[in-house]
Amino acid sequence: MKPISIKTRGGIRYIGPGYPSFIVAEMSGNHNQSFELATKIIDAAAEAGADAIKLQTYTADTMTIDSDKKYFRLTESKLWKKEETLYDLYKKANTPWEWQPKLKNYAEKKGLIFFSSPFDDTAVDFLEKMNVPIYKVASYELIDIPLLQKIARTKKPVILSRGMASIKEIRLAISTLKKYGTKQIAILHCVSSYPADPKDMNLKTIPDITRRFRVISGLSDHSITNNAAIASVALGACIIEKHITLKRYDKGIDSAFSLEPHEFKNLVQAIREAESALGKIHYGATRAELNDRLYRRSIFAVKNIRKGEGFTKNNLRIIRPCHGLAPKYFNIVLGKKAKKNIEKGTPLTQKLIF
Repeated sequence: MKPISIKTRGGIRYIGPGYPSFIVAEMSGNHNQSFELATKIIDAAAEAGADAIKLQTYTADTMTIDSDKKYFRLTESKLWKKEETLYDLYKKANTPWEWQPKLKNYAEKKGLIFFSSPFDDTAVDFLEKMNVPIYKVASYELIDIPLLQKIARTKKPVILSRGMASIKEIRLAISTLKKYGTKQIAILHCVSSYPADPKDMNLKTIPDITRRFRVISGLSDHSITNNAAIASVALGACIIEKHITLKRYDKGIDSAFSLEPHEFKNLVQAIREAESALGKIHYGATRAELNDRLYRRSIFAVKNIRKGEGFTKNNLRIIRPCHGLAPKYFNIVLGKKAKKNIEKGTPLTQKLIF
């Protein structure tokens, strides 16, 4: 499977098996409508070792309508105020569009890849003017086929979150993207619950995504610990997306399931350690184990043995360390005779046997 390639200021960043996990810090609305706070979140993501910062590009009006009807109320929300409407929520949570070119420039100077999730055609047009190198499709928008067509026409790589989506819906999304121009696609396993409960994560879906759809897979993680993200790397996740906030008690729109900077840094370090530990398929001693091979077992004389005396279970034993013949020869040498006098504690070698 070919890796995804992203054009950056510093060159090409590849995403896929054999490359470091692509770690994305999602800012969402945790800036609390403060540009200064948004830049500090970018600083924190860069300091933590993230590869990218991701925003969301929408307005309340591009997401929904300003209506107080029951359909538009957050009555089932565990996280946001139930008396709010969707319009109220998106008005608070959106990232002002006039900020985004400035934030992109700021993030790239910090060495981060900057990209966003568009939620309608106007957002795609806006992001194209900013020349973002890759697009993200949110879980709820995976079924918005006209939006996928619009994004695909940019011919840029696309990362899809699959929260809630059925196999049939995912296949339609992939075929739509390919038909209209997207050649590089990744799918993130995702549980669209805020925060997500680890028992609902079903991380075994990650390798199945790769096998079933022949795409790069990863995890968009809404749980409140790092465990699922780290485990997903061992299962083949090539992309990890996690929300970031400066302080949870700032009560950013998504802070309840976001990582603080020190937690995000711990996540990056743990992922890099996990990648290193995964290594490659290997049997036999590693370089670090070479010296320890000396402490395996071998055949030793455990009593003084006279020249011509026969070897028995009484005067030979298989013990540590590994200076004598290998244990597999023990039954073969029993009954054979000593070529010369052998002192107790001497490793048995072929030269000592008639």
